[in-house]
Amino acid sequence: MTREQKQQFTLRITQANSTEMVVILYEMLLCYMDEGRNALNSKDRNGFREAMRKSRACLGELMNSLRLEYEPGPSLRQLYLFCIRRLAWAEGREKEDPLSEVERVIVPLRDAYGQIAARNQAGPVMKNSQTVIAGLTYGKNSLTENMADQGTGRGMYV
Repeated sequence: MTREQKQQFTLRITQANSTEMVVILYEMLLCYMDEGRNALNSKDRNGFREAMRKSRACLGELMNSLRLEYEPGPSLRQLYLFCIRRLAWAEGREKEDPLSEVERVIVPLRDAYGQIAARNQAGPVMKNSQTVIAGLTYGKNSLTENMADQGTGRGMYV
């Protein structure tokens, strides 16, 4: 993942509600899988293994966020476990095919959660984080992000 992508994900995470967090994890998973494909195509075994490890970590986070006492928690758990097994198989055999299988499971879930996230009116999960205001300023077509309230009351409340 590039530095710019990491910054973008970090920014989105600080402003995301619980449903958007799930969407972000799905997108990170897909990004790591693309990274793995690229590493595999360039014969970078260590890069591929690292990408698969990070992909499985995203799935682990998704699994940990499930409420198994309610549907669709148990069903999603089974899908995530399937994806984890396929990614482990891909890593062990250095094959790309299982990545497509995982994508066929994850992309529809990401799209569904994206629709739900648009309706979720809850505030950000991270309380007391910086507010980011983005807009076009001075230069033609240049996007500038301004951080409001940069020094007061940041951090976690105990």
